[in-house]
Amino acid sequence: MSNVHSKKLYHDFAENMPIMDYHCHLPPDEIASDKKFRDITEIWLDGDHYKWRAMRALGVDENLITGSASPYEKFMAWAKTVPNTVRNPLYHWTHLELERYFGIDELLDGKSADKIWHECNEKLTSEDFTVRNLLLKMKVEVVCTTDDPSEPLVNHEKLRNSGFKIKILPTFRPDNLFKIDDRSLYLKYLDRIGGTTAIKIDSLSAFLLAIETTVDNFAKLGCKLSDHGFEQVFSSDFSKSQAEAVFKSVLNDISISAEDSYLFKSFLLNHLSKMYHSKGWVQQFHLGAVRDSNTRMLAEVGSNAGIDSIGDFEQAASLQQYFDKLNTTDQLTKTILYNLNPSQNEVFATMLGNFNGSSIAGKMQFGTAWWFLDQKDGMQKQMNSLSNMGLISQFVGMATDSRSFLSYPRHEYFRRILCDLFGTDVANGELPNDIEFLGGIIKDICYNNAKKYFGF
Repeated sequence: MSNVHSKKLYHDFAENMPIMDYHCHLPPDEIASDKKFRDITEIWLDGDHYKWRAMRALGVDENLITGSASPYEKFMAWAKTVPNTVRNPLYHWTHLELERYFGIDELLDGKSADKIWHECNEKLTSEDFTVRNLLLKMKVEVVCTTDDPSEPLVNHEKLRNSGFKIKILPTFRPDNLFKIDDRSLYLKYLDRIGGTTAIKIDSLSAFLLAIETTVDNFAKLGCKLSDHGFEQVFSSDFSKSQAEAVFKSVLNDISISAEDSYLFKSFLLNHLSKMYHSKGWVQQFHLGAVRDSNTRMLAEVGSNAGIDSIGDFEQAASLQQYFDKLNTTDQLTKTILYNLNPSQNEVFATMLGNFNGSSIAGKMQFGTAWWFLDQKDGMQKQMNSLSNMGLISQFVGMATDSRSFLSYPRHEYFRRILCDLFGTDVANGELPNDIEFLGGIIKDICYNNAKKYFGF
């Protein structure tokens, strides 16, 4: 941090605030079972496509990344990669995670790797390093996982009755409900939904009833959010009869046009959004990713392999149409938009400002910098756009969006950047040197706003 004001804001106000992790991809079964990990590779490298991309950029053989190499070999390959990640957030995250969880302040490289491997693995045998104790160590109060509607949520039921002091809540992620273009896979997915809800899906009305049943099941287990990963929101005009005709064709395994597909998705998204409003849920949209670009790697490794990138999709028109249709009937629920293309920060920030109101402070949220933008420059740009176009004082702050139980130092990373923005403005005479006043805003962004906004 660049000045005394930034340091005071961080250490006196931000550093010790609890964490509201309102969006992540942590596996609920591992929390329910209070898993202990075999070694540092399993907890730190398995499934981490950020690290995989960095290793590929260095020319590391895929066998040492996602292949059959031993955990030790994979860890050594990562350790030798780390010095080459300078100026990438991975360099900071890696050393923060070693320090905050394992008390290791030594730089990781090929020379220190063997010592660090053994030290981490020894500590992982301790009860202090079970999944639940790792969450407690980081002062996490709420974790919202990301869950498919076809999941029966048995692990969330176990957690609800476990007495664990941290709230572990499901988040409704219905992306697969929209994948009607692959009819054979979609029909199998509908069978899974039908099995979970005990409803035979043989019509649009049965499909909607199954969704409503699923939403109710999520709500009973404390769900307060939905989440969607789209290129763009779906916003065409539609009628229910048109949607019924499209869905009937899908059930009968009849080909549909791209226009019919988009119409049905628009109908479905509108219907879901009205349900969210009726439940008082917050809806989230992660927009703009180009996914699974490398088809050879996709075939070898599968999805979430680190072969995604930033897209350049047009967003404003579809967002305006989607929001306005719901707002016209006063059924637009609290919403968070996450933007993946930094050139569109101001587009997102100003579009959201069109639909604030309804006596809800910060109803429409410009979400924290996401995925490829989850780094110093991306966070600064997102917060500057929000500050310039809206009210950063109402911002609900950081979410990990992570699959790793070692990811919580990212909140420290975010909080330091946040405090440096405010402290630098004080140093430049652009904000008053009233640290108590500014510190209150910092505490709100780090914790209080999210607690109030989501009703935790």
